[in-house]
Amino acid sequence: MREVEQEIISRRPEHSVDLALDRMTELVGLLGDPQRACPVIHITGTNGKTSTARMSDALLRARGLRTGRFTSPHLVSIRERIVIDGTPISPERFVAAYEEVVPYVKLVDERHPVAMSFFEVLTGMAFAVFADTPVDVVILEVGVGGRLDCTNVADGVVAVITPISIDHIRLLGNTVEQIAAEKAGIIKPGAVAVLAQQPLDAAEVLLRYAVEVGATVAREGAEFGVLSREQAVGGQQLTLRGLRGTYEDVYLPLFGLYQAGNAACALAAVEAFAGVSEDPGAALDADLVREAFAKVSSPGRLEVIRRSPTIIIDAAHNPAGMAATVAAIEEAFSFARLSGVFAASGDKDVPGMLAELEPLLTDVVVTRNSSDRSMEPEQTAELAAEIFGEDRVRTASRLDDAIEAAVALADEAVAETGPGSGGVLITGSVITAGDARRLLGPAGGELPPEPSANQPSRHSFTAAELS
Repeated sequence: MREVEQEIISRRPEHSVDLALDRMTELVGLLGDPQRACPVIHITGTNGKTSTARMSDALLRARGLRTGRFTSPHLVSIRERIVIDGTPISPERFVAAYEEVVPYVKLVDERHPVAMSFFEVLTGMAFAVFADTPVDVVILEVGVGGRLDCTNVADGVVAVITPISIDHIRLLGNTVEQIAAEKAGIIKPGAVAVLAQQPLDAAEVLLRYAVEVGATVAREGAEFGVLSREQAVGGQQLTLRGLRGTYEDVYLPLFGLYQAGNAACALAAVEAFAGVSEDPGAALDADLVREAFAKVSSPGRLEVIRRSPTIIIDAAHNPAGMAATVAAIEEAFSFARLSGVFAASGDKDVPGMLAELEPLLTDVVVTRNSSDRSMEPEQTAELAAEIFGEDRVRTASRLDDAIEAAVALADEAVAETGPGSGGVLITGSVITAGDARRLLGPAGGELPPEPSANQPSRHSFTAAELS
Protein backbone atom coordinates (compact mmCIF):
# COMPACT_ATOMS: atom_id res chain seq x y z
CA MET A 1 0.00 0.00 0.00
CA ARG A 2 2.73 2.49 0.96
CA GLU A 3 4.64 1.85 -2.28
CA VAL A 4 1.52 2.43 -4.40
CA GLU A 5 0.64 5.56 -2.45
CA GLN A 6 4.12 6.94 -3.04
CA GLU A 7 3.83 6.20 -6.77
CA ILE A 8 0.59 8.17 -6.95
CA ILE A 9 1.90 11.04 -4.82
CA SER A 10 5.04 11.28 -6.99
CA ARG A 11 2.83 12.37 -9.90
CA ARG A 12 1.95 15.99 -10.54
CA PRO A 13 0.60 17.09 -7.15
CA GLU A 14 -2.96 18.03 -6.37
CA HIS A 15 -2.21 21.75 -6.13
CA SER A 16 -0.46 21.75 -9.53
CA VAL A 17 -3.72 21.76 -11.46
CA ASP A 18 -3.91 21.71 -15.25
CA LEU A 19 -7.64 22.10 -15.78
CA ALA A 20 -8.61 20.02 -18.82
CA LEU A 21 -10.85 17.06 -19.63
CA ASP A 22 -8.93 15.46 -22.49
CA ARG A 23 -6.69 13.20 -20.38
CA MET A 24 -9.53 12.02 -18.18
CA THR A 25 -11.88 11.49 -21.11
CA GLU A 26 -9.28 9.28 -22.74
CA LEU A 27 -8.63 7.31 -19.54
CA VAL A 28 -12.28 6.51 -18.83
CA GLY A 29 -12.73 5.58 -22.48
CA LEU A 30 -9.93 3.04 -22.17
CA LEU A 31 -11.52 1.74 -18.96
CA GLY A 32 -14.92 1.26 -20.63
CA ASP A 33 -16.54 4.45 -19.30
CA PRO A 34 -17.07 3.27 -15.69
CA GLN A 35 -18.40 6.75 -14.77
CA ARG A 36 -21.58 5.79 -16.65
CA ALA A 37 -22.17 2.57 -14.73
CA CYS A 38 -24.71 4.15 -12.33
CA PRO A 39 -26.36 7.52 -11.58
CA VAL A 40 -24.24 10.31 -10.11
CA ILE A 41 -24.91 13.11 -7.64
CA HIS A 42 -22.22 15.67 -8.48
CA ILE A 43 -21.21 18.27 -5.86
CA THR A 44 -19.22 21.48 -6.22
CA GLY A 45 -18.96 24.82 -4.40
CA THR A 46 -16.32 26.63 -2.35
CA ASN A 47 -17.16 25.40 1.15
CA GLY A 48 -19.25 22.54 2.51
CA LYS A 49 -18.78 20.03 -0.30
CA THR A 50 -17.49 17.11 1.77
CA SER A 51 -19.99 17.58 4.60
CA THR A 52 -22.83 17.71 2.06
CA ALA A 53 -21.47 14.59 0.36
CA ARG A 54 -21.32 12.69 3.65
CA MET A 55 -24.89 13.71 4.55
CA SER A 56 -26.19 12.74 1.11
CA ASP A 57 -24.42 9.41 1.42
CA ALA A 58 -25.98 8.75 4.84
CA LEU A 59 -29.49 9.49 3.54
CA LEU A 60 -29.06 7.27 0.50
CA ARG A 61 -27.72 4.38 2.57
CA ALA A 62 -30.62 4.77 5.02
CA ARG A 63 -32.92 4.20 2.02
CA GLY A 64 -31.21 0.88 1.29
CA LEU A 65 -28.99 1.98 -1.60
CA ARG A 66 -25.40 0.90 -2.00
CA THR A 67 -23.29 4.03 -2.31
CA GLY A 68 -19.90 5.02 -3.64
CA ARG A 69 -18.44 8.33 -2.51
CA PHE A 70 -15.43 10.21 -3.86
CA THR A 71 -14.26 13.26 -1.92
CA SER A 72 -11.11 15.30 -1.53
CA PRO A 73 -8.78 16.09 0.06
CA HIS A 74 -8.29 13.47 2.73
CA LEU A 75 -7.61 14.13 6.40
CA VAL A 76 -5.38 11.20 7.39
CA SER A 77 -5.51 8.33 4.89
CA ILE A 78 -5.69 8.59 1.12
CA ARG A 79 -8.21 5.72 1.21
CA GLU A 80 -10.77 8.11 2.76
CA ARG A 81 -11.36 9.50 -0.72
CA ILE A 82 -12.88 6.30 -2.12
CA VAL A 83 -15.69 5.04 0.11
CA ILE A 84 -18.16 2.18 -0.33
CA ASP A 85 -21.23 2.16 1.92
CA GLY A 86 -19.61 4.52 4.40
CA THR A 87 -16.31 2.63 4.68
CA PRO A 88 -13.02 3.60 2.99
CA ILE A 89 -11.81 0.88 0.68
CA SER A 90 -9.27 -1.52 2.15
CA PRO A 91 -5.53 -1.21 1.47
CA GLU A 92 -5.74 -4.37 -0.64
CA ARG A 93 -8.53 -3.01 -2.78
CA PHE A 94 -6.77 0.34 -3.14
CA VAL A 95 -3.68 -1.44 -4.48
CA ALA A 96 -5.78 -3.62 -6.80
CA ALA A 97 -7.57 -0.57 -8.20
CA TYR A 98 -4.27 1.16 -8.89
CA GLU A 99 -2.86 -1.91 -10.61
CA GLU A 100 -6.00 -2.12 -12.75
CA VAL A 101 -5.83 1.47 -14.03
CA VAL A 102 -2.08 2.18 -14.15
CA PRO A 103 -1.43 0.50 -17.55
CA TYR A 104 -4.08 2.76 -19.09
CA VAL A 105 -2.75 5.79 -17.21
CA LYS A 106 0.66 5.17 -18.77
CA LEU A 107 -0.94 4.97 -22.24
CA VAL A 108 -2.58 8.36 -21.67
CA ASP A 109 0.71 9.79 -20.38
CA GLU A 110 2.44 8.75 -23.60
CA ARG A 111 -0.15 10.54 -25.74
CA HIS A 112 -0.21 13.90 -23.95
CA PRO A 113 2.43 16.54 -23.26
CA VAL A 114 1.24 16.77 -19.63
CA ALA A 115 1.13 13.52 -17.63
CA MET A 116 -1.91 12.57 -15.58
CA SER A 117 -1.95 14.08 -12.12
CA PHE A 118 -2.28 12.59 -8.65
CA PHE A 119 -5.96 13.63 -8.57
CA GLU A 120 -6.75 12.36 -12.06
CA VAL A 121 -5.36 8.91 -11.25
CA LEU A 122 -7.39 8.74 -8.03
CA THR A 123 -10.52 9.79 -9.91
CA GLY A 124 -10.00 7.02 -12.45
CA MET A 125 -9.46 4.52 -9.63
CA ALA A 126 -12.68 5.64 -7.93
CA PHE A 127 -14.75 5.24 -11.10
CA ALA A 128 -13.30 1.75 -11.63
CA VAL A 129 -13.99 0.68 -8.04
CA PHE A 130 -17.57 1.95 -8.11
CA ALA A 131 -18.30 0.18 -11.40
CA ASP A 132 -16.71 -3.07 -10.25
CA THR A 133 -18.47 -3.18 -6.84
CA PRO A 134 -21.08 -2.27 -8.24
CA VAL A 135 -22.87 0.58 -6.43
CA ASP A 136 -26.36 1.99 -6.96
CA VAL A 137 -25.36 5.65 -6.87
CA VAL A 138 -22.14 7.67 -6.75
CA ILE A 139 -21.72 10.84 -4.70
CA LEU A 140 -18.95 12.66 -6.56
CA GLU A 141 -17.15 15.73 -5.22
CA VAL A 142 -15.38 18.08 -7.61
CA GLY A 143 -11.68 18.73 -7.06
CA VAL A 144 -11.41 22.33 -8.29
CA GLY A 145 -14.06 24.37 -10.08
CA GLY A 146 -16.32 22.16 -12.13
CA ARG A 147 -16.38 22.86 -15.86
CA LEU A 148 -12.88 21.51 -16.53
CA ASP A 149 -12.44 19.43 -13.38
CA CYS A 150 -11.63 15.83 -14.24
CA THR A 151 -14.69 14.55 -12.35
CA ASN A 152 -16.83 16.32 -14.96
CA VAL A 153 -16.50 13.41 -17.37
CA ALA A 154 -19.47 12.10 -15.37
CA ASP A 155 -22.96 13.44 -16.01
CA GLY A 156 -24.73 14.02 -12.72
CA VAL A 157 -28.48 13.52 -12.67
CA VAL A 158 -28.34 15.89 -9.69
CA ALA A 159 -25.82 18.74 -9.46
CA VAL A 160 -25.34 20.34 -6.04
CA ILE A 161 -23.61 23.70 -5.71
CA THR A 162 -22.73 24.65 -2.15
CA PRO A 163 -21.98 28.29 -1.19
CA ILE A 164 -19.52 30.02 -3.50
CA SER A 165 -16.88 32.50 -2.34
CA ILE A 166 -13.41 33.60 -3.43
CA ASP A 167 -10.83 30.79 -3.54
CA HIS A 168 -8.45 29.27 -6.12
CA ILE A 169 -8.14 32.67 -7.78
CA ARG A 170 -5.30 31.57 -10.08
CA LEU A 171 -7.43 28.83 -11.58
CA LEU A 172 -11.01 30.08 -11.39
CA GLY A 173 -10.89 33.88 -11.42
CA ASN A 174 -10.98 36.64 -8.84
CA THR A 175 -14.72 37.38 -8.78
CA VAL A 176 -17.63 35.27 -7.60
CA GLU A 177 -19.17 35.60 -11.07
CA GLN A 178 -16.12 34.03 -12.72
CA ILE A 179 -15.92 31.29 -10.10
CA ALA A 180 -19.66 30.57 -10.39
CA ALA A 181 -19.33 30.25 -14.17
CA GLU A 182 -16.71 27.53 -13.70
CA LYS A 183 -18.71 25.68 -11.06
CA ALA A 184 -21.92 25.87 -13.11
CA GLY A 185 -20.27 23.55 -15.61
CA ILE A 186 -21.34 20.46 -13.67
CA ILE A 187 -25.01 21.24 -14.37
CA LYS A 188 -25.95 19.00 -17.28
CA PRO A 189 -28.98 19.13 -19.62
CA GLY A 190 -32.05 17.66 -17.95
CA ALA A 191 -30.41 17.46 -14.51
CA VAL A 192 -31.74 18.89 -11.25
CA ALA A 193 -29.54 21.73 -9.96
CA VAL A 194 -29.68 22.04 -6.17
CA LEU A 195 -28.34 25.48 -5.27
CA ALA A 196 -27.34 26.50 -1.75
CA GLN A 197 -27.84 30.12 -0.77
CA GLN A 198 -25.40 32.14 -2.87
CA PRO A 199 -24.15 35.69 -3.21
CA LEU A 200 -26.48 37.46 -5.64
CA ASP A 201 -23.86 37.74 -8.39
CA ALA A 202 -23.10 34.01 -8.18
CA ALA A 203 -26.80 33.07 -8.09
CA GLU A 204 -27.50 35.00 -11.28
CA VAL A 205 -24.73 33.16 -13.13
CA LEU A 206 -25.88 29.75 -11.90
CA LEU A 207 -29.54 30.35 -12.71
CA ARG A 208 -28.76 31.68 -16.18
CA TYR A 209 -26.59 28.64 -16.97
CA ALA A 210 -29.20 26.18 -15.64
CA VAL A 211 -31.84 27.75 -17.89
CA GLU A 212 -29.50 27.60 -20.89
CA VAL A 213 -28.92 23.84 -20.51
CA GLY A 214 -32.52 23.00 -19.61
CA ALA A 215 -31.93 21.94 -16.01
CA THR A 216 -34.53 22.08 -13.25
CA VAL A 217 -33.52 24.43 -10.43
CA ALA A 218 -34.11 23.99 -6.69
CA ARG A 219 -32.94 26.94 -4.57
CA GLU A 220 -32.25 27.02 -0.85
CA GLY A 221 -34.57 29.58 0.69
CA ALA A 222 -37.15 29.17 -2.08
CA GLU A 223 -37.89 25.53 -3.00
CA PHE A 224 -36.22 24.06 0.11
CA GLY A 225 -34.39 25.18 3.23
CA VAL A 226 -34.05 25.30 7.01
CA LEU A 227 -37.37 26.31 8.58
CA SER A 228 -36.12 26.35 12.16
CA ARG A 229 -33.10 25.41 14.21
CA GLU A 230 -32.16 25.47 17.86
CA GLN A 231 -29.14 24.41 19.84
CA ALA A 232 -29.14 20.87 21.18
CA VAL A 233 -26.63 18.87 23.20
CA GLY A 234 -23.75 18.06 20.84
CA GLY A 235 -25.38 19.67 17.80
CA GLN A 236 -28.68 21.20 16.72
CA GLN A 237 -32.36 20.37 16.25
CA LEU A 238 -33.79 21.23 12.83
CA THR A 239 -36.99 21.47 10.89
CA LEU A 240 -36.16 21.08 7.21
CA ARG A 241 -38.38 21.85 4.25
CA GLY A 242 -37.48 19.59 1.39
CA LEU A 243 -38.64 19.43 -2.20
CA ARG A 244 -41.23 16.81 -1.33
CA GLY A 245 -42.15 17.35 2.30
CA THR A 246 -41.34 18.92 5.67
CA TYR A 247 -39.22 16.98 8.15
CA GLU A 248 -39.45 17.93 11.82
CA ASP A 249 -37.35 17.01 14.87
CA VAL A 250 -34.22 16.31 12.85
CA TYR A 251 -31.22 16.05 15.16
CA LEU A 252 -27.92 16.93 13.49
CA PRO A 253 -24.82 16.20 15.63
CA LEU A 254 -22.85 19.01 13.98
CA PHE A 255 -22.48 22.66 14.91
CA GLY A 256 -23.25 25.81 12.96
CA LEU A 257 -25.82 27.38 10.67
CA TYR A 258 -23.68 26.38 7.70
CA GLN A 259 -24.04 22.68 8.57
CA ALA A 260 -27.81 23.11 8.79
CA GLY A 261 -27.65 24.58 5.27
CA ASN A 262 -25.53 21.64 4.12
CA ALA A 263 -28.14 19.28 5.57
CA ALA A 264 -30.92 21.05 3.66
CA CYS A 265 -28.93 20.75 0.41
CA ALA A 266 -28.22 17.05 1.03
CA LEU A 267 -31.89 16.38 1.72
CA ALA A 268 -32.96 18.21 -1.45
CA ALA A 269 -30.34 16.34 -3.48
CA VAL A 270 -31.58 12.95 -2.27
CA GLU A 271 -35.21 13.94 -2.82
CA ALA A 272 -34.31 15.08 -6.33
CA PHE A 273 -32.48 11.83 -6.96
CA ALA A 274 -35.48 9.84 -5.69
CA GLY A 275 -37.66 11.84 -8.05
CA VAL A 276 -35.48 10.80 -10.98
CA SER A 277 -35.58 7.09 -10.14
CA GLU A 278 -38.84 6.60 -8.23
CA ASP A 279 -42.19 8.28 -7.52
CA PRO A 280 -41.50 11.99 -8.15
CA GLY A 281 -44.16 13.16 -5.71
CA ALA A 282 -43.75 11.11 -2.53
CA ALA A 283 -41.85 12.47 0.44
CA LEU A 284 -39.01 10.47 1.95
CA ASP A 285 -39.67 8.37 5.03
CA ALA A 286 -39.35 10.91 7.85
CA ASP A 287 -38.09 8.34 10.37
CA LEU A 288 -35.31 7.27 8.02
CA VAL A 289 -34.36 10.91 7.43
CA ARG A 290 -34.11 11.50 11.18
CA GLU A 291 -32.15 8.30 11.76
CA ALA A 292 -29.70 9.09 8.97
CA PHE A 293 -28.99 12.66 10.06
CA ALA A 294 -28.58 11.61 13.69
CA LYS A 295 -25.68 9.36 12.67
CA VAL A 296 -23.88 11.89 10.45
CA SER A 297 -20.32 12.89 11.21
CA SER A 298 -18.02 15.36 9.48
CA PRO A 299 -14.45 14.71 10.65
CA GLY A 300 -12.22 17.74 10.75
CA ARG A 301 -15.16 20.13 10.57
CA LEU A 302 -15.65 21.70 14.01
CA GLU A 303 -14.78 18.31 15.46
CA VAL A 304 -14.32 18.06 19.21
CA ILE A 305 -11.37 15.71 19.43
CA ARG A 306 -10.55 15.97 23.16
CA ARG A 307 -11.85 17.46 26.39
CA SER A 308 -10.30 19.06 29.49
CA PRO A 309 -9.50 21.35 27.84
CA THR A 310 -11.82 21.15 24.84
CA ILE A 311 -9.80 20.79 21.63
CA ILE A 312 -11.59 21.49 18.34
CA ILE A 313 -10.12 20.85 14.91
CA ASP A 314 -11.51 22.57 11.85
CA ALA A 315 -10.46 22.45 8.21
CA ALA A 316 -11.47 26.01 7.25
CA HIS A 317 -8.98 27.26 4.65
CA ASN A 318 -10.45 30.50 3.27
CA PRO A 319 -12.03 33.59 4.84
CA ALA A 320 -15.63 32.56 4.11
CA GLY A 321 -15.09 29.15 5.66
CA MET A 322 -13.37 30.71 8.67
CA ALA A 323 -16.24 33.17 9.15
CA ALA A 324 -18.66 30.22 9.29
CA THR A 325 -16.42 28.45 11.81
CA VAL A 326 -16.22 31.52 14.03
CA ALA A 327 -20.00 32.01 13.97
CA ALA A 328 -20.59 28.35 14.86
CA ILE A 329 -18.18 28.41 17.80
CA GLU A 330 -19.66 31.64 19.14
CA GLU A 331 -23.11 30.07 18.95
CA ALA A 332 -22.34 26.61 20.36
CA PHE A 333 -19.56 27.19 22.93
CA SER A 334 -18.88 29.62 25.77
CA PHE A 335 -15.17 29.69 26.48
CA ALA A 336 -13.59 32.12 28.89
CA ARG A 337 -10.39 31.64 26.91
CA LEU A 338 -10.01 30.14 23.45
CA SER A 339 -6.47 29.75 22.17
CA GLY A 340 -5.84 29.15 18.48
CA VAL A 341 -3.32 27.00 16.66
CA PHE A 342 -3.03 28.21 13.08
CA ALA A 343 -1.15 26.84 10.07
CA ALA A 344 -2.10 27.53 6.46
CA SER A 345 -0.80 27.15 2.94
CA GLY A 346 1.17 30.10 1.63
CA ASP A 347 -1.06 30.45 -1.44
CA LYS A 348 -4.20 31.09 0.64
CA ASP A 349 -5.62 34.36 1.97
CA VAL A 350 -3.89 34.08 5.34
CA PRO A 351 -4.57 37.68 6.45
CA GLY A 352 -8.24 37.24 5.58
CA MET A 353 -8.52 34.10 7.72
CA LEU A 354 -6.63 35.64 10.64
CA ALA A 355 -8.88 38.70 10.53
CA GLU A 356 -11.95 36.46 10.88
CA LEU A 357 -10.36 34.66 13.85
CA GLU A 358 -9.18 37.75 15.75
CA PRO A 359 -12.44 38.58 17.60
CA LEU A 360 -12.84 34.94 18.67
CA LEU A 361 -9.39 34.00 19.93
CA THR A 362 -7.74 35.17 23.12
CA ASP A 363 -4.36 34.39 21.57
CA VAL A 364 -2.92 32.40 18.69
CA VAL A 365 0.06 30.08 18.26
CA VAL A 366 1.18 30.07 14.63
CA THR A 367 3.08 27.12 13.21
CA ARG A 368 3.38 25.05 10.04
CA ASN A 369 1.74 21.84 8.87
CA SER A 370 3.22 18.85 7.06
CA SER A 371 2.71 20.27 3.55
CA ASP A 372 5.61 21.71 1.61
CA ARG A 373 3.23 24.56 0.73
CA SER A 374 2.78 25.56 4.36
CA MET A 375 3.58 29.17 5.17
CA GLU A 376 6.58 29.43 7.48
CA PRO A 377 5.70 30.31 11.10
CA GLU A 378 7.80 33.47 11.09
CA GLN A 379 5.94 34.83 8.06
CA THR A 380 2.57 33.89 9.54
CA ALA A 381 3.57 35.52 12.83
CA GLU A 382 4.30 38.82 11.09
CA LEU A 383 0.85 38.80 9.50
CA ALA A 384 -0.81 37.74 12.74
CA ALA A 385 0.93 40.45 14.76
CA GLU A 386 -0.54 43.12 12.48
CA ILE A 387 -4.03 41.80 13.23
CA PHE A 388 -3.83 40.45 16.80
CA GLY A 389 -1.00 42.59 18.19
CA GLU A 390 2.37 41.10 19.07
CA ASP A 391 1.40 40.30 22.67
CA ARG A 392 -1.31 37.84 21.50
CA VAL A 393 0.86 35.92 19.02
CA ARG A 394 3.25 33.05 19.74
CA THR A 395 5.33 31.01 17.32
CA ALA A 396 6.17 27.31 17.26
CA SER A 397 8.18 25.52 14.60
CA ARG A 398 6.20 22.27 14.95
CA LEU A 399 2.49 21.58 15.17
CA ASP A 400 2.81 19.34 18.23
CA ASP A 401 4.71 22.06 20.09
CA ALA A 402 2.08 24.61 19.06
CA ILE A 403 -0.73 22.40 20.37
CA GLU A 404 1.13 21.87 23.63
CA ALA A 405 1.56 25.64 24.07
CA ALA A 406 -2.11 26.34 23.30
CA VAL A 407 -3.28 23.60 25.68
CA ALA A 408 -1.15 25.10 28.46
CA LEU A 409 -2.86 28.46 27.89
CA ALA A 410 -6.30 26.85 27.92
CA ASP A 411 -5.42 24.92 31.10
CA GLU A 412 -4.82 28.24 32.81
CA ALA A 413 -8.42 29.23 32.13
CA VAL A 414 -9.69 25.87 33.40
CA ALA A 415 -7.67 26.25 36.59
CA GLU A 416 -8.98 29.79 37.14
CA THR A 417 -12.66 29.46 36.21
CA GLY A 418 -13.49 25.76 36.08
CA PRO A 419 -14.11 22.94 33.56
CA GLY A 420 -15.22 23.94 30.09
CA SER A 421 -13.87 27.46 30.33
CA GLY A 422 -10.73 26.87 28.27
CA GLY A 423 -10.50 25.66 24.71
CA VAL A 424 -8.16 25.21 21.75
CA LEU A 425 -9.09 25.66 18.09
CA ILE A 426 -6.71 24.10 15.54
CA THR A 427 -7.40 25.41 12.05
CA GLY A 428 -6.20 27.03 8.81
CA SER A 429 -6.07 24.07 6.42
CA VAL A 430 -7.43 20.60 5.76
CA ILE A 431 -3.82 19.43 6.14
CA THR A 432 -3.54 21.13 9.52
CA ALA A 433 -6.77 19.45 10.67
CA GLY A 434 -5.54 16.08 9.40
CA ASP A 435 -2.15 16.46 11.06
CA ALA A 436 -3.86 17.34 14.35
CA ARG A 437 -6.23 14.40 14.06
CA ARG A 438 -3.25 12.12 13.47
CA LEU A 439 -1.57 13.47 16.61
CA LEU A 440 -4.62 13.53 18.88
CA GLY A 441 -7.18 11.08 17.56
CA PRO A 442 -7.50 7.38 18.32
CA ALA A 443 -5.91 4.87 15.94
CA GLY A 444 -3.62 7.50 14.50
CA GLY A 445 -6.63 9.60 13.53
CA GLU A 446 -7.95 7.21 10.85
CA LEU A 447 -11.69 7.49 10.33
CA PRO A 448 -13.94 4.64 11.50
CA PRO A 449 -16.68 3.23 9.26
CA GLU A 450 -19.76 5.43 9.24
CA PRO A 451 -22.80 3.85 10.92
CA SER A 452 -25.87 3.04 8.88
CA ALA A 453 -29.31 4.12 10.05
CA ASN A 454 -29.77 0.95 12.12
CA GLN A 455 -26.30 0.96 13.69
CA PRO A 456 -25.11 2.88 16.75
CA SER A 457 -23.16 6.07 16.21
CA ARG A 458 -19.38 6.16 16.76
CA HIS A 459 -18.78 9.76 17.79
CA SER A 460 -15.60 10.51 19.70
CA PHE A 461 -17.76 11.78 22.61
CA THR A 462 -21.34 11.18 23.61
CA ALA A 463 -23.83 14.00 23.67
CA ALA A 464 -23.83 13.89 27.47
CA GLU A 465 -20.05 14.26 27.57
CA LEU A 466 -20.26 17.39 25.43
CA SER A 467 -22.89 19.07 27.61
